[in-house]
Amino acid sequence: MISLPSALAAVPVVAILRSGAADRFPPVADTLRQAGVRAVEFTLTTPGVLNALREYAQSPPDGLALGAGTITTPREAEAAVAAGARYLITPATQPAVIAEARRLGVPVLPGALTPTEILTAWQAGASMVKLFPASVGGPEYVRAVRAPLPDVPLVPTGGIGLEEAPAYLRAGATALGMGSPLVGDACEGGDLTALAERAARLVGLVTGVPR
Repeated sequence: MISLPSALAAVPVVAILRSGAADRFPPVADTLRQAGVRAVEFTLTTPGVLNALREYAQSPPDGLALGAGTITTPREAEAAVAAGARYLITPATQPAVIAEARRLGVPVLPGALTPTEILTAWQAGASMVKLFPASVGGPEYVRAVRAPLPDVPLVPTGGIGLEEAPAYLRAGATALGMGSPLVGDACEGGDLTALAERAARLVGLVTGVPR
C-alpha cells in the first residue's frame, strides 16, 4: 500500500464503497486500482466490512491507499486500523475520533460543512477536511470557503458527478470523495467493465485539471 497523500498527489480521488454487504468490495477495489484510482474507502456502515478490510489489506494491489470511512467513535477508529485501514474518514467533526486517529498514527479526514466546522476540524488535528455534503454548495462554495481558509486542504464529498469533478478541483479542492456516481451498482453485483470505464474516465478528467 501507499500513503494517502501519495495516492492523492497522483490521482485526487477517494472512491467510496458502501453497500448492503462487503463481499464485492475486493473485486471492486481491484477494478478501481486497475483503472487508475489509487485511494479506496471501505465504509463501516456496510455489514461485514471489517472482515473484508482485514482480508483485503493482507494483499492489496500495488499503489493503493486503503482506508475506512463513516467512522463515528474512537472504538470504530481503533477497529478499522487494526483491520488494516491506513487512513480514516468521518461523516462529521468529532474531536475524540480525530484524537484517536492521531494516537493511532493515521491520517484522518473529518466531515465538515460550515467554516466553523472546517476550522474546528483543522485545529483539532485533521489531516484534510472532508467537505460534506459538497453538492449543497457546489464548486462555488469550495471557492468561497477557500478564500478565508486557504491553508485547509478540502476534500469535497457527496453528490459530485463525474463531469463536475474538474470544477471542484479548479475551485481549490485538494481531492474529491466519489461514491455512487463513480461506483454505481458495482458493489451490488453490477458490471465491473462499466465501473472500469467510469473510473478511467474520471481519472482522465481529474488528472488533466491544473491545480
